[in-house]
Amino acid sequence: MNIIEMHSQSWQQLCERRAQLPHALLIAGQRGIGKFELARSFAASLLCEARTESGSACGRCLACGWLAQGNHPDLRLLQPGALAEGEEAEAAAGDAAGRKKASQQITIDQVRALDDFLHVGTHRHGARVVLLNPAEAMNRPTANAILKALEEPIAGTLFILVSSEPHRLLPTIRSRCQTIPMRPPPTARAIAWLRHAGVRDGEQWLALAAGSPLLALELSAKGERVLLDSLLGQVAHGKGLNAVVAAAIVDKAVKAEKRPAPLKRTLEWAQKWLFDLTLASQGLPPRYFVAHAPQLLRLAQGTDTRKLLAFNRKTIQYKAQCEQPVNSRLFLEEFFLNYIRLF
Repeated sequence: MNIIEMHSQSWQQLCERRAQLPHALLIAGQRGIGKFELARSFAASLLCEARTESGSACGRCLACGWLAQGNHPDLRLLQPGALAEGEEAEAAAGDAAGRKKASQQITIDQVRALDDFLHVGTHRHGARVVLLNPAEAMNRPTANAILKALEEPIAGTLFILVSSEPHRLLPTIRSRCQTIPMRPPPTARAIAWLRHAGVRDGEQWLALAAGSPLLALELSAKGERVLLDSLLGQVAHGKGLNAVVAAAIVDKAVKAEKRPAPLKRTLEWAQKWLFDLTLASQGLPPRYFVAHAPQLLRLAQGTDTRKLLAFNRKTIQYKAQCEQPVNSRLFLEEFFLNYIRLF
C-alpha cells in the first residue's frame, strides 16, 4: 500500500483541483500522517508527462527521471537545512568542527533564491511547483517574502505549503491558500501500511502515535524503543519507584540516543503516560498505551484525578525547561520525585 492508496480521499481532492490549479495549496493535518509524501506525489503528478489513470506520476517519462534524481528544473523544495536528507546531510554532519549548525527554519535566503526560478519560462512548458515543508518553519521575514509572492501570483506556478501547525502561519498566508485538510487514515489501512514497512506490533505503535502511521514508523525505531522502555520500566512502579535510580537509568538512555532532543522526547512520552493515567482514574480506556491498560488502571487506584491534572500542568513547564540546556540527571530526579508524590 502506498501513500496515495492510504489517503485516497485527500488524493481525490487534490486531483479535482488539477484542471484549474489555484496559486497556492495548504495541506494541513497532524504530524506523521503523510502530508509531505502526498504533496510530493501530487507535485510529481503535475510535472509528469504521462500520468497513470489514477492521476499519479508514471515513473518512466523524462520528467519522472529528473524527479527521481532530485533535479527537476521546474520544482523547488524549501525546507529547513536540518531536514536535509541523504549524502548532502551526511557530508554536512561530517564537516570540520566549527561549521555552522543546520538551520531549523526556512530562511529568507532560500526564498530570494527563487527569483530566477519564478521569472523564467518553465523547461517543459508545464507547471512550476514550489513545495514548502513544514510551512510553520518560516520565520517572519521568510513568511513576508512568501506572502508577497502569493499576492503577486505568476501564471502556471503553484505553491504547496505543508503544515502540522497551520495556526502558526500568518492569517494573510492562510487566506491566500486553498486548504486540503488531511486526517489520519483508517486504522486498518495504517496498520497494513506499517506491516508492509516491516513494523511488528503496528497497532501498539499506531496508538502511541495517535493514529499517525509515519510517526508510528519513526517511533518504532530502535533508539525510540530504548527511550520508551527505559521510561516505562520506571513509571510502572508507581509509589515504589526510587527516583534516584530511575533518573540514572533513564538518563543513561537519553545520553546514548543519537537523534535530536532525546530528553524532550522522553518527557513527551511521560506526558502521554500521564494522560492515559488520568483517563484511567476516570475509568476510561487509554488513548496511547493501549497494551498497558491493566497497569494504568492499577496505578490509577492509588492516586486521584485532581493530583494528576495538577502534575499534567507541571509537565508543560518541564517541557519548556528541557528545551533549554539543563542537567538531564537532576531534571529527571525532580520529575520522578514529583511523580512518586502522585501516589
